Amino acid sequence: MTDNAQQQPPADTPELPTQYAPAEVEGELYERWVARGYFAADAKSDKPPYTIVIPPPNVTGSLHLGHAFEHTLIDALTRRKRMQGYETLWQPGMDHAGIATQNVVERELAKEGKSRHDLGRAAFVDRVWQWKAESGGQIAGQMRRLGDGVAWNRDRFTMDEGLSRAVQTVFKKMFDDGLIYRAERIINWCPRCLTAISDIEVDYQDDDGELVSIKYGEGDRTLVVATTRAETMLGDTAVAVHPDDERYASFIGKQIKLPLTDRTIPVVADTHVDPEFGTGAVKVTPAHDPNDFAIGQRHGLEALTVMDERGVITVHGPFEGLDRFEARSAIVAALRADGRIVAEKRPYVHSVGHCSRCKTTLEPRLSMQWWVKVETLAKAAGDAVRDGDVNIHPADLSQRYFDWVDNLNDWCISRQLWWGHRIPVWHGPNGETVCVGPDEQPPAGEGWTQDTDVLDTWFSSGLWPFSTLGWPERTPDLEKFYPNSVLVTGYDLMFFWVARMMMFGLYVMDGQAPFRTIAFHGMVRDEFGKKMSKSYGNTVNPLDWMDKYGSDAVRFTLARGANPGTDVPIGEDWVQASRNFANKLWNATRFALMNGATVEGPLPDPSEMSATDRWILSRLNETVAEADAFYDDYQFAKLSDALYHFAWDEVFDWYVELSKTTFMAGGAAADVSKRVLGEVLDVTLRLLHPVVPFVTETLWTTLTGGESVVIADWPKDSGYRDTRAEREIESLQQVITEVRRFRADQGLQPGQRVPARLTLDGTAFAAHEAAIRQLLRLQPEGEAFEATATLPVAGAQVALDLSGTIDVAAERKRLAKDLAAAEKEKVQANAKLGNEAFLAKAPDQVVDKIRARLAKADEDITRIQVQLEGLPVA
Repeated sequence: MTDNAQQQPPADTPELPTQYAPAEVEGELYERWVARGYFAADAKSDKPPYTIVIPPPNVTGSLHLGHAFEHTLIDALTRRKRMQGYETLWQPGMDHAGIATQNVVERELAKEGKSRHDLGRAAFVDRVWQWKAESGGQIAGQMRRLGDGVAWNRDRFTMDEGLSRAVQTVFKKMFDDGLIYRAERIINWCPRCLTAISDIEVDYQDDDGELVSIKYGEGDRTLVVATTRAETMLGDTAVAVHPDDERYASFIGKQIKLPLTDRTIPVVADTHVDPEFGTGAVKVTPAHDPNDFAIGQRHGLEALTVMDERGVITVHGPFEGLDRFEARSAIVAALRADGRIVAEKRPYVHSVGHCSRCKTTLEPRLSMQWWVKVETLAKAAGDAVRDGDVNIHPADLSQRYFDWVDNLNDWCISRQLWWGHRIPVWHGPNGETVCVGPDEQPPAGEGWTQDTDVLDTWFSSGLWPFSTLGWPERTPDLEKFYPNSVLVTGYDLMFFWVARMMMFGLYVMDGQAPFRTIAFHGMVRDEFGKKMSKSYGNTVNPLDWMDKYGSDAVRFTLARGANPGTDVPIGEDWVQASRNFANKLWNATRFALMNGATVEGPLPDPSEMSATDRWILSRLNETVAEADAFYDDYQFAKLSDALYHFAWDEVFDWYVELSKTTFMAGGAAADVSKRVLGEVLDVTLRLLHPVVPFVTETLWTTLTGGESVVIADWPKDSGYRDTRAEREIESLQQVITEVRRFRADQGLQPGQRVPARLTLDGTAFAAHEAAIRQLLRLQPEGEAFEATATLPVAGAQVALDLSGTIDVAAERKRLAKDLAAAEKEKVQANAKLGNEAFLAKAPDQVVDKIRARLAKADEDITRIQVQLEGLPVA
């Protein structure tokens, strides 16, 4: 801000410190909001409901930039709806994170020289609960730092008593409906976590491996197969070829010797085999490959398991007891010694699945598991979007959603862990299976045992939109707040979480989808667009930035990058710029208070206002309308930019500066502008509050004396527009901008005063002379005034006396050189654009750049010519 128009504020002016210190106010403000119950939600309220659930963070987790980003968007939506008069529920909670949490506690035990098996299942589970009580959930405190307006009194955990009841109820219902079954199939197995892994929890990456070609058979009956996993050949039960491949027609149905073993295996014909790939013959290992398992099912092949749960070979003497990778090398060496290796390729880069939790290379493994039959559930989830019951935003992500749910395989829901919801099934001594509901007693008697597996974490989190509201009971909360208004989540959770919530919600809640809108956002990346990763060394702890710049600065930076469905780059410089914006808000409000800005009483009639007052009110209402449109379309980046530029460019840089002369003059006009400035700041702070809650709370309560902006009314567009005033101020801005540019081009210092004659008669801004002179540092012309430069702008004339302020000859020489360069640039650009051969070959973006260069050259030529004409004659 420049110098204040009024140095001494009125005696009763509310005071603000000279500088904004976020650390001194944020924590206290947040606890005040919670204590006053602003974030609570009442099912008995007659207000319309607005519900959002938090994507439950892992109990093992801490706040990272992805959380901060997502929580900022959700908090902005809920704060606005609260101000609009909705009964707003932002449902908090955490996920028990089965594998991740068990791994954490097992690592703690390892420090004591123990394993979970040393404790036993019950004691280990008790130890996990103890860990949760002492160390889990640190993210809750960090959410408070960020300003999350969640209903803390409703905090839930996916393994608390109510949610566990919901899990058991759903499992029982699906089991009874034939949607849950047990079967032996190939699954992704983690030899480190010792559990099955869902298909969508597999991270694929290109690894350096080896491709070896092995000769099967003996004598003149041999064929060659290629594999990257030689160790699995011990479990081969066939070789497959395409039925139309004439090379192997005589082999089909015959037996062939399996190297390194005493077994022979059949050659089978299967259309799955691609005769063009490799040799056209493939080894079939049904117990260790999903495609081979399918071939084995079609041909009735035996499935031989040759590795245990830790990836250790369990068969064939010389290799028994070797780790799978040790066995791979040993088997290849043995095959080479036996003359069986036809070709070897190293390195052979190929895609390999890794555990998303521990990064261990996964092993396809035949295993008895529990499954959800998804065909009808997935169809319902797809139809809900196709029929318009649920809207996906942005719409172009709908196809990705359909591609998934329309081709969904049955879901493996069992995990070989101890921490989680234990499967509510009891097995009897004679093979009986009994599923037990939450109000039923398990079967008693000798030989009855509960299934040892637990459910996939995503099973319980898939119930989150209704289990957190008290289901399976028909609670008032469920009646009021289901379905959710919107789900805000990353597109990376479309398959893990979103599709499963859709399937469960439609199944359990009588066909009513769990939310009306799914708003997907992207991932946070570094300032260069690179994925944040510890291995890249570019991860950021958002708490560090909050400590340094304040939570509002972090929130505003994240919101400004939030274009729907696209990734968000962020760098520290941007956070610093957002901190500067908060400081600008602070200083502008402080200036307004010192100059008597007020919110008391109605706005004056437009007939009593200056054009400047009418202009800013017109722009204010337009900004309210824009903000509403952007919020309703989840366009957080456009929203934040619109509010930023309105506040900084129009309110602070123009309205406040133009009003200073009015404040200095005093009188009725000053009183009107004080009321208008109060109104503009009141509304602007309310518009900004959902995104930057802390600084706006401090400023709004000081400005208005209100209890809290959290519960203030959301601004409404009054419909007031004054296009005439907008045109007038736009012309005024043009005059000031052009003269400022001319001054800068002439090398004048910003504070240097220059004599000037203003010819404003007949223009729309004749009443603004005092403001023009103040903003441009223009002195009255005086008796010795000599117009050495004249600028015609927007119908006005500004004559300047630059005698004695610049070296005219040197300035003319400099401008002539710049003019020659601009004219040369224009000639070159025109030459390229006039070359048909060039235009035919050049990419569109290259041609566009040349056109932009031409336009810039034309603009520079015009500007320099005006400057030259404005210089005094030498």
